[in-house]
Amino acid sequence: MNASAESAVESSPWLSIWMHPCSTIERILSDNPRRHILLLASLGGGSAVIAFLIDAGSTAALLDGRIVVVTTIAAVVVGVLNVYICGFFLNWSGRLLGGHASPVQLRAVLAWGFVPTILCLAICFLIGTGLWLLDASGVTRPSSAAADYSVAIIAAVTGAWSSVMTLLMLGRVQGFGFWRTIVNYLAGTILIAALVALMIRTFLFQPFNIPSVSMMPTLLVGDYVFVSKYSYGYSRYSLPFSPPLFSGRIFASEPQRGDLVVFRNPKNSSTDYIKRVVGLPNDRIQMIDGVLNINGTPVKRERVEDFAWTDENGQVSRANRWRETLPNGVSYATLDIQNNGFLDNTPEFTVPPAHYFVLGDNLDNSVDSRLMDQLGTVPLENLIGRVFIIYFSKQQTAGAGLSTVRFERIGMAVR
Repeated sequence: MNASAESAVESSPWLSIWMHPCSTIERILSDNPRRHILLLASLGGGSAVIAFLIDAGSTAALLDGRIVVVTTIAAVVVGVLNVYICGFFLNWSGRLLGGHASPVQLRAVLAWGFVPTILCLAICFLIGTGLWLLDASGVTRPSSAAADYSVAIIAAVTGAWSSVMTLLMLGRVQGFGFWRTIVNYLAGTILIAALVALMIRTFLFQPFNIPSVSMMPTLLVGDYVFVSKYSYGYSRYSLPFSPPLFSGRIFASEPQRGDLVVFRNPKNSSTDYIKRVVGLPNDRIQMIDGVLNINGTPVKRERVEDFAWTDENGQVSRANRWRETLPNGVSYATLDIQNNGFLDNTPEFTVPPAHYFVLGDNLDNSVDSRLMDQLGTVPLENLIGRVFIIYFSKQQTAGAGLSTVRFERIGMAVR
């Protein structure tokens, strides 16, 4: 390579940053510290989306247009916010340790540290496109599991490289040695990111997954849902580990009939349940021949098409499906798998004050308020939040260790 070619390579930070991150970041900061920060932050957010899809066990989602649009918007927002917020706290913690880098310089460090993970993003799209082309041409292609494992390895390598590069650049701009760089990095990024995530999870939204069939057909096994924590205010069950710091609810708001709620089992406060509220305080609830009766009046119920589903063993099952409408107009589907099941006829229950009667939509296969010894009515204090959207869904295949993404359910509002 001649001198002019070597100079061209050295002048490109995209290439030199891989092996010479310290000298490269110095050149970037002396030239223009704001150079490409927003672009790199946005692409870095995209790499986080790739990591999520890898954890979910499917690279095929990269080829779905709806997923691409939604995650692109989320990636831009998350990536830019991450760089600016973490840059602020890196500056704050660095000052305490004697560092001298400005917030702009630290944002540049974080943004350029994304370069290896951005390469992973590009490789993942190339792999996904290649699989799509093989499918379109009818050529036998490697299994989805092989693609997932390959991408997982690439993500692990580029992620490790990104962390090393970021630490080296951080130490250079702050003027730190190894240990002060580590402390600055932990205080300014990982701990702050954990705190932000904790705040969101505690006060705004918490993810849950559906492990059982009790809420079919509304929710399927393998659905991942977001629950709004603020819908009914906050109790001790809103906090991680549920410390008994206070009783009752703060900013309390009562659930409505038909709400899908997540709550702690009153009989076992370590277990979370998802059910539908059908009875309010002081209501009289009874099941008569499989029909829900509220205060002596049967709810409106009409037969609709059968519901069919495939379990993890590949077996297809069918069940009678009904459309029920509660007194407040909320309508939803229920299943009747077994005629004259032992839960189809119950005594009349009176809901205590500040309690709620909940049912599973899969009426013959649900542990709910009809079983007083296992669950019973749910106190207002035990509510965690209201289910409002499915953000991911996959079906597991027994024995094969594979999963299929149910794209049609992603982004579905839940009612």
